[in-house]
Amino acid sequence: MIRVIQVGAGPLGRQIVRYIVEREGLELVGVVDVDPSLVGRDAGEVCGLGSMGLPIAGSLEEARLKAREAAQVVVLATVSSVEKLVPQVEEAARAGLHTVSTCEELSYPWKQHPGAAGAIDRICREHEVACLGTGVNPGFLMDYLPSVFTSIAQRVDRVEVERVQDASPRRVPFQKKIGAGLTHEEFEANRQAGVLRHVGLPESVDMIAAAMGWELEEAGETLEPVLAAADLEVGYKPIARGEPAGVQQVATGMVAGREVLRLTFRAAVGEEKSYDRIRVFGVPAVDTVIEGGVNGDVATCAITVNAIRSVVRAQTGLNTMLDVPVPAWFATTKEVRVAAPAGG
Repeated sequence: MIRVIQVGAGPLGRQIVRYIVEREGLELVGVVDVDPSLVGRDAGEVCGLGSMGLPIAGSLEEARLKAREAAQVVVLATVSSVEKLVPQVEEAARAGLHTVSTCEELSYPWKQHPGAAGAIDRICREHEVACLGTGVNPGFLMDYLPSVFTSIAQRVDRVEVERVQDASPRRVPFQKKIGAGLTHEEFEANRQAGVLRHVGLPESVDMIAAAMGWELEEAGETLEPVLAAADLEVGYKPIARGEPAGVQQVATGMVAGREVLRLTFRAAVGEEKSYDRIRVFGVPAVDTVIEGGVNGDVATCAITVNAIRSVVRAQTGLNTMLDVPVPAWFATTKEVRVAAPAGG
């Protein structure tokens, strides 16, 4: 039994709580959030599970002191910035807790954020605990999974990844985040402010390069609006033809004067279809498409919960998905019985 404290009770954190509770082998012993309107409320009721008799604490220390049994792992679903995450990981490490975090910049921070990465690694080693940043993207679809696909390659010349999403059915905050419905002037202002970008794309480039052993001599990133090809009425607000309907972000990596990595993230209202595509150019070549794309919320929460077993078995210090045991789904006894073949 691995006992877990969940920190962050926003939409993502609440879904993670539900997944922890339903998973045999994991026990939720605490939930933390700094929102005064949530502190003291029953975590089960807040997360849609009914009363659990587990009040939400206002701090990790409070949750630890009130836990029925000592926790071993903390899940941090709090911030996207690794710099802001450092004190949170330090608090967990000093308490002897391993950390799994959904922080996008933590997925592979060694190149983009060496100071914060070094601090987290040092703190965790000092206290003999492990830390892992994961999620569906970054953390899996556009970095870890492409790296795994190269396992069967005798030679790799280039890797391309595309994640294309029709944002029409997504939540309004997501549509606003990608700039759908903005004027060109508003889109440009938000781009300059850095609020439109998909966080973690450069980190994904760095992760694949590390897996390949490629020393990138140059890495680039572009971000442009996706313009509506026709008048749209399918988003949270009407979008006129030619106005921004979403964003396309491309990150690249160069070795010996040639492009070896190209990652494209495109999300827009009215996009023709959603899909995830990974192409490995080499021997043998690999070209795989996940039609419909992977549900980001479900997959992020699932891989975070599945990674709890992995981080407990990982080496001390800061780990990436390239370092830990595969965070595979693990069947409960009930699920095994259900899945057993006739006569089994």
